[in-house]
Parts: sequence; C-alpha cells; structure tokens
Amino acid sequence: MLLQRLVERIASEDLGPRGYAKLPVRYEVMLDRDGDPLGIATLTGADDRRKDRGLVMYAPSVVRAAGIKPKLLTDTAEYALGWGRPEKAERYHQAFIDLVIACIDATQEPAVRAVGDYLSRPAEDRLPMPDDFDTSATVTFTVDGARPVDLPSVQAFWAHHSDRSVTSDGDGEAATQCIVCGERKPVLPRLPQMIKGVPGGQPSGTALISANNNAFASYGLTENFIAPTCSSCAELFCKSLNELLANEASRLFLRPLVYVFWTREPVDLLFGSFMTRPDEGQVKALLQAVRSGKRGATDLDGNAFYCAGLTGNGGRVVVRDWIDTTVTQAQAHLARYFLLQRIVDRTGQPDRYYGVRALAGATTRTGGKDDPAPPVQQALLRVALRGGPLPDALLAQTVRRVKVEQGVSQPQAALIKMVLASTIEDEQLEGYMVDLDETNRDAAYLCGRLLAVLDSIQRTALGQRNATIIDRFYGSASTAPIAVFGRLIGGAQPHLAKLRRTRPDAAFALERRMTEIMAGIGVFPRTLTLRQQGMFALGYYHQRAADARAVAERTAARKAAGAPASEVDDLVAEEMDDTTPDA
Repeated sequence: MLLQRLVERIASEDLGPRGYAKLPVRYEVMLDRDGDPLGIATLTGADDRRKDRGLVMYAPSVVRAAGIKPKLLTDTAEYALGWGRPEKAERYHQAFIDLVIACIDATQEPAVRAVGDYLSRPAEDRLPMPDDFDTSATVTFTVDGARPVDLPSVQAFWAHHSDRSVTSDGDGEAATQCIVCGERKPVLPRLPQMIKGVPGGQPSGTALISANNNAFASYGLTENFIAPTCSSCAELFCKSLNELLANEASRLFLRPLVYVFWTREPVDLLFGSFMTRPDEGQVKALLQAVRSGKRGATDLDGNAFYCAGLTGNGGRVVVRDWIDTTVTQAQAHLARYFLLQRIVDRTGQPDRYYGVRALAGATTRTGGKDDPAPPVQQALLRVALRGGPLPDALLAQTVRRVKVEQGVSQPQAALIKMVLASTIEDEQLEGYMVDLDETNRDAAYLCGRLLAVLDSIQRTALGQRNATIIDRFYGSASTAPIAVFGRLIGGAQPHLAKLRRTRPDAAFALERRMTEIMAGIGVFPRTLTLRQQGMFALGYYHQRAADARAVAERTAARKAAGAPASEVDDLVAEEMDDTTPDA
C-alpha cells in the first residue's frame, strides 16, 4: 500500500531521466570539441558557502553497497579524474573510462568522444588538480559549454546500463509479478536508489527493501525478491520518498522517527506547520471551517491523505506508522487535536496552541535536554491526524513529572486535559475544562482547587517563601488526600487569623472559597487513581489561573481609577468577586 501510494504521488511529475537523480555537482571540467582542456569551474548552488556542495542537477545515480560501480560522465574525482586515494583511485578511474568508452560505442556522440579523448591522455597532458580541490565532491564534464550527460542518447544508454533487472549478457531476470503495478516483469535484486534522511539509517542512504541474510529471507527469497518490484516502479517510489524527505513542508522529525505526509491532490493546508509551529490565526480559521462545515477554496471531499512514520535500523528503513485517511477527516481530527489541548494560561488568559514537540516536552524535565519517549510524540501525532483517545501512559508520565516538579505548567495541564478529554464525545469538547469550572463536583478536582487556595492563604499571610506547602505536600496531596488535608487545613487557621487583622477582605474571600470547596468534597478520598490525579492537577491549575486573572482585573481597575500604588493589590493569592467588600 505504501509503495503504491508513493508511485501514484509522483507518476505524473517530472522525475528526470531513468536512472538519474538530483545530485549536487561541485566541479565542471570544461573541454572543447577535440577534448582539449579549457579549465575547471566551481559550481555553486547555495548562498551559505559552508553548506554549499555544488549545483543540484539531474545526474546518473547508482547504489554502491560494495565493489566498483562508476557513474556515467558524472562522479567523484576518484572515479572521474583519478584524483584521491592512490590505492583505489586508479582502479576506480579505469572503470569510469571503460564506461565512457562503452557509451561512445553505443551512442557515437561527438561530445562523449571528446570526453573519452581527454581521459585517454597521460596525466601530464591533463589539467592539474587545484590546491583547494575536494576529491570527495562530484565532477562532471562540459564540451563547448554543453553537458554530454544531458544528451537523450546518453540518458537512454544509462537507463539500459543501470537497469539491474537486465543482466550483463542482455537476458532479463525471470519475470514475476511486481507488487506495486501488478504486472509480470523482470524484477530488481536491489533497489536503484537509497533513501536519504531517515533517522537511525546510514549517512549514505538506507534501503527501503532489503534481505541480505537468512534472518530477513522469506520462502527462500533474498535481496529485493522478498518484495519484488520492477525497475520502473522501484525508481518511482524511491524518488518519491526522497523528495518527501528532502522537503521541509512534507516531513516532520519526531525523534527517533521522521514522518512524511502527502495528499493525492494538492491542497493549501500545510499539516507540517500545524504540527510544529501552529499559528493562532490559522488554527482559529481551521476550527471555524470545521464548525461551519466549510472547506475553503480547495475542495477536500474525497481527497486522500497519507502519512508514514519511518526510522532506520542499520541499513534498512523501518515503517513504524502508516495513516491512510481523507483530507477532510484529517482536517477534522486536527481541529479536534487543538480543541483537546485548549486551556487558559497561568494568568487565566487564552494561550497559544501547542505543536507535538512542545506537548511531548511536558513529560520531560523542565528546562532539561531530555527527549520524550518515542511513543509520546507518536501518540500525539496519531491523535492529531487520525483521532481516537490518547493512552493513559501519557497521563502517567505527565502526572509523575508534575509530582517531581511540585507544580503544574501550562503544557502539562494541556496534555493532562487532552488525555482526559480524548475519551468523551466530540460534541462535548467545545469549552470542556478550558477554565475554572465551579460546577464541577468531582472530589479530585475539588481537592486540587483546595490545595491552590491553601497555598494562596499561606503566601498572602507570609509573602513569598523559599518552601511552600506545594513544595512539601503536592505529591502526597494528589495521591492520598485524606492523609494530608487535615494537617494543611489546620495549618491555614493561624494564617487566616493574621489576615483578619491585617487584610480582612482577603481573609474573607479566601476563607469563603475554602469553605465552599470543602463543602463540595465532603469526605476526603483515601487515595486517587491515575485519572483522578489528572483531575487534581487540573483543579489546582484552574484555581491558580482564575485567582491570577481576578487579581489582574482588580489591579487594572484600581490603576484606571487612579488609586495610589500602595493600594494596588498585586498578590496573586487574592481573589474577590462582586459580593466581596471593596478594600
């Protein structure tokens, strides 16, 4: 299925000549029609010289797993000019010359003959190697300003020569059914191109199909015969996958995987940017489009959407994930992904939307360089593109991280909410647990809110301290409330007594809030399950955010009214409403 979809994606595009691939070429040996040298030109293809490997062009390509395998008229300096490692350059260069001679015999092209004449000269009659020449770079030839490698007859010669389904004596391999096109054709023992840019793979490229020892053989079949593909299909899906991996708009690195995605028909919706750096305006437009049922200028009905997760294992590409859906469904799932994570920030204001990496970071040490576990990012991406619930394993990792850090960050609150909300009906997601829910009677949620209020009482009475009740008791309060809250409530009474003398309005508001929450709890739970611990974290986070927003609003109102700075309350702990006497 994956190979067929890759072939379909690129079958109508300009792929260049058969057996050719886009390669960076660094140098160009310039000759006249008689093969006399004119000089060596340096080709450039990038503004940043540190990354410049040369001009990218279509050139003959071959997979070099072992042995001597020259490329026609365009190769490294060891092959093309005999410059490089003495123990290998001579043999490599002779193989390159033999291939050029074979091309001359087959095509009778004067330009190719000019290259052959130059290569037949002794070393002292050729161009000397420049001082700063890179022998590992790729070299090509021009004759009177034109590249012989671009001639149709040369391209046809290379297509036949590089077709590994044809043996050296001209007899094709035994025909069998190609798993991609379904036709009976000679099949390749090895693929014509390696896949570049797969994490965990080899720098030189990784094979998409390979069986080089008995552990990978099937029914006695080895090499590419375990999944037989004809030469035309093999070249198509290799080029297609390499193009996807080379384009930032169609790939997403979520270590140790890389995801590539594409659609059957072009669309304007850039799924990659939504997964990495979601723009608030674009997300809002997406949510509005899904709510209203509009699809925008592009008709997305029936258009297919594909996504593959790849990693490398030595010399092989491993397909870890495969998503086959429609663009319409992927769009709806993406909108749901952003609804699931929607939550106010720590000041109670609407916050930005998060990409996969930022959310996955909620399971790792804050400020650290730890990478999240691979299943975390994979689960988030699948929910974003395929829907369904998030596994409780993500909740467990996030809750554990919250206990260690003794507090809830905004990404952590968003991820906890996503796991809890991903099991409810989509129709109920709009507005679900985005902000403080004072009607929520869940005991775990109320316990989290109560801990936030008790912390506010302590900080309002004593000011900022190096160690608060959150630092000391968050972990135990979120797992065994009955063992902790009696002590915490008792410890809050002296703080409230102090506030009644110094700040009666704040004491009134905080004590009333504490009493209301305790009335909803009734009897404190003995222990909390994993999902209840998630609710506890959300209750704590929501209460802190609501308090901060209330203080910010009161502060802004007092400043607008011209109150003295000394009367402007900037303590996050104070939360009052319209029924509270004004200070």
